[in-house]
Amino acid sequence: MKATFLYTGIRVKNMEDSVRFYTSLLGMKETGRNRIEATGGTVVGLKSAEGGQELELNYYPKGNKHATKYAAGEGLDHLAFKVEDLDRALAEFAKAGHRTVLEVKGSSSRWAYVKDPNGIWIELFM
Repeated sequence: MKATFLYTGIRVKNMEDSVRFYTSLLGMKETGRNRIEATGGTVVGLKSAEGGQELELNYYPKGNKHATKYAAGEGLDHLAFKVEDLDRALAEFAKAGHRTVLEVKGSSSRWAYVKDPNGIWIELFM
């Protein structure tokens, strides 16, 4: 079987806070917004200017059978984003209230993690 990986879907606690995080801090663009009758949820697609993969944000209102107790990650380890200047990116995230939770320095590389509004770890690297 041949398959093509297209997107990653994550469940979010607050759609507007999440859209704002990914668009204002990571420069993603909204590609579409729909209410899904079959699940009672709302879906927003986001895409980076470069790169083919899409991020799908899924929100289910309180009382919906899919709105189970939220546990950050639920098996998802992190989402990774390449940035042009790691120090500048970390400063922008800090200014927006998203502090660095872990910074890793290797012999030839460096990367850091911040959390999105849902507690999902976001890796930033150059």
